[in-house]
Amino acid sequence: MSLKYDLHSHSTVSDGTLHPAELVRQAADAGVDVLALTDHDNVSGIAEAREAAAESGLRLVPGVEISVTWNGHTVHVLGLNLDDNNPILRQGLEKLCDYRAWRAEEIGRRLEKKGIRGSYEGACALATGALVGRTHFARFLVAQGHARDVREVFRKFLVAGKPGHVRGEWASLEDALGWISAAGGMAVIAHPARYNMTRGKLRRLIGEFRELGGRGLEVVSGSHNRDECYTMARHAADFGLLASAGSDYHGPENPWINLGRLPDLPHGCEPVWNHF
Repeated sequence: MSLKYDLHSHSTVSDGTLHPAELVRQAADAGVDVLALTDHDNVSGIAEAREAAAESGLRLVPGVEISVTWNGHTVHVLGLNLDDNNPILRQGLEKLCDYRAWRAEEIGRRLEKKGIRGSYEGACALATGALVGRTHFARFLVAQGHARDVREVFRKFLVAGKPGHVRGEWASLEDALGWISAAGGMAVIAHPARYNMTRGKLRRLIGEFRELGGRGLEVVSGSHNRDECYTMARHAADFGLLASAGSDYHGPENPWINLGRLPDLPHGCEPVWNHF
């Protein structure tokens, strides 16, 4: 009987709504055998998740989702099966967390100028971890009646050209892969179909990522449709990359994404988990 893998999930340490232990228990209840906790730019939830995994009989893969700026695009790189106590990784992530704290304040200032008061304080109240992210602002704006749902908030307020947008200044691709490598992890490009790049630009990203030591591509994602999964499988094969699968689960508030409810990897893919 094959195991069920979900190698991309978030807890309250970043922008998820379940505490790490709650996330692990929900994954176990959903039949997930192997779960990666990959909070944004932060590994401080892994210890709690590891304890819960031991109690639940689930295997936890320690991970992180690192924010990267590449050729004017924000790209996310997963680090899987890494040493979450590695000092080089921790130092790099600390810089990103410092930037995230400033960005949250700046988003609040920009929304305030547009007449939306108290958004920073409201976002902070919804963030139970150290990270205050755009998703927390989105939940606050929904609660205040500025939009019907989180997706609409992003379209109206938080993407480029909208009042709450703050351009990201994240890690370089080389730095992110260096931190993951130092921690003994495997680097995987997260949800590659989401970046709205041309085919040529995406392949340039994948090629540079591969040259810098990147190992995998998230072929199956909670945000990929069937055709995108097959397209990403072809890219992975072309570049000799391993294939990963992850829901990018953030909590039960997003019912269209569920832990472990993922299609199989397309035929011919070499799973990343075979190399842990």
